[in-house]
Amino acid sequence: MVREAIDARRMRLAYQPVVLARDPDRVAFHEGLIRVLDPNGRVIPAKDFIGAVECTDIGREIDCIALELGLGALLRHSATRISINMSARSIGYPRWMRVLKKGLAADPTVGERLILEITESSAMLVPELVIAFMKDLQTEGVAFALDDFGSGYTAIRYFKDFFFDILKIDGQFIRNIHRDPDNAALTAALLSIGQHFHMFTVAEAVESPEEARFLMNLGVDCLQGYLFGAANLKPDFGPAIPQRKRA
Repeated sequence: MVREAIDARRMRLAYQPVVLARDPDRVAFHEGLIRVLDPNGRVIPAKDFIGAVECTDIGREIDCIALELGLGALLRHSATRISINMSARSIGYPRWMRVLKKGLAADPTVGERLILEITESSAMLVPELVIAFMKDLQTEGVAFALDDFGSGYTAIRYFKDFFFDILKIDGQFIRNIHRDPDNAALTAALLSIGQHFHMFTVAEAVESPEEARFLMNLGVDCLQGYLFGAANLKPDFGPAIPQRKRA
């Protein structure tokens, strides 16, 4: 199904807002989430297919497509900041690197508006390679987010070397945090790690006003979840920059 969708160009990004905890009306950035459209136009989220393709060449192609779509949106909307998910496996994938370099070269502001999200489990596959890659790209203004923090097995000692800019706390610790003392304690511990290493913190999967208030009082910088908007194929980024017609 995914192979057919790639060949038929039925891949899209759906964008979910990440808002400031102390001013939820302000969007800090949007996360671009890959989607497949089936032949009938039904939208299929990544969780329904990514596990089957993540370790294959199809997974690398998906990373390329997601990056192309995200960079295109950044070029069209100069006031927008977007995060794009990637696997550490794509660092050594030539096509993905070509897409990235071409996008960064197209506009000097793209680098400082691009965030690359790497899941905790993916980063730990090849930590030394990820560290070197991050150092190279951060000189061009690209920011990096450690996604789903707490769900994997990050060796804390690597935090001294990783220099992630953003720490995204996994949603399993956020659900009912205002009523669950275990989740509250675990989130506070994860948050303290992020703050110690001067990382911008994001709580994922926020679904209720009570959770949002608790997290704001806990000191989380940003919130993401259905409470503030579902992922949308047609987000409101504001007016697009007209694209030059080809001669």
